[in-house]
Amino acid sequence: MNKTDTPKGDSTRVVGAGRRKEWTQGIVNTPVWRASTILYDSVAELREAGGRDTHHRLFYGRKGTPTQWSLADALTELEPGAEGTFLYPSGVAAIAAALLSVLSPGDELLIPDSAYDPTRAMGMGLLKRMGVKTRFYDPMVGAGIAALITGATRAILLESPGSLTFEVQDVPAIVAVAKARGVTTLLDNTWATPLFFPAIAHGVDLTILACTKYIVGHSDVMLGSVTAAPGHFARLRDTSFQLGQIASPDDSWLASRGLRTMAIRLRQHQASALEIAHWLAAQPEVATVLHPALPSCPGHDVFRRDFIGSSGLFSFVLNGGGEAARARLIDGLDHFGIGYSWGGFESLALPVDPQRHRSVTRRNDAGLIVRLQIGLEDPADLIVDLAAGLARFAQQ
Repeated sequence: MNKTDTPKGDSTRVVGAGRRKEWTQGIVNTPVWRASTILYDSVAELREAGGRDTHHRLFYGRKGTPTQWSLADALTELEPGAEGTFLYPSGVAAIAAALLSVLSPGDELLIPDSAYDPTRAMGMGLLKRMGVKTRFYDPMVGAGIAALITGATRAILLESPGSLTFEVQDVPAIVAVAKARGVTTLLDNTWATPLFFPAIAHGVDLTILACTKYIVGHSDVMLGSVTAAPGHFARLRDTSFQLGQIASPDDSWLASRGLRTMAIRLRQHQASALEIAHWLAAQPEVATVLHPALPSCPGHDVFRRDFIGSSGLFSFVLNGGGEAARARLIDGLDHFGIGYSWGGFESLALPVDPQRHRSVTRRNDAGLIVRLQIGLEDPADLIVDLAAGLARFAQQ
């Protein structure tokens, strides 16, 4: 085994990933290459460039520069067995491009009932208009997905854990069925990242990240990515080029910088979220904690089998109460912002109502739900803040 084959820890991997010498040119961070026009020395050189594969070659700004290629290469390196990665200006754009790369009019797509709402909207909007039929399925179906696949099924989308309620899907079981039936699998892996769930190694064909979250880590960039298993990258890249998708070099540079600390940030997110989740589970105002690492979360056994770690996003179900009481809890928090997204250094609290976004599964929760993004603050301070919030919730 030579030194390049030596197994590396997560922190070592994210520090070194994507830093080719021809891109960094001796600088620690790959510089920001901003470009639209690329100049050639002659007509012959221009024509030769147009006739070759433009992957990782300067051709025109829309095809990328070393700034984007470095980040894409880094994300590919973090997925053992992957062929390549393409970047997008948002996570939703990444989901759209991934789906459009595998679906055609007349095809059928299966989406878990727990999926991110913009994903559901895409299935019932854009894809429906182009003649693709979307059906929703119980995220806990596992190998039972076989009964839902028809002759028209071309793709199965997975999101594990599920949005808002964190059901952990049996990805290997669903992938095994899909491969046997010739169906492409796509996974929104934003919650775990490749560090906690290496999707390609688990057989997924296309793995999607909202890099806005943990890759960037600082709540200041919109960015997405799709990483492809062998045999799927060429079509993904061609579809993305035809859609005119391009991630800003400045945003890509910020994401590359954020990536270097992702492993250590994730460890802190994980530790703090687990401490707070266990504390919440013992509070009388809380009926259930929906954190994949806790036995109370659907799919916990699958989580223990397949995942390497847990991140900082989870929900808890209140014990009774109403909308006004939930709002009192959230509105008075000092260390939690109220806003969408997650994965940054700051903690967030959000009221969520998952049943509004379900069509084939029914939830029977004891009360309303609050989703927490646990940031990098001291968990003891966050617990004091939440304790005061629960006291406000309990007021008559």
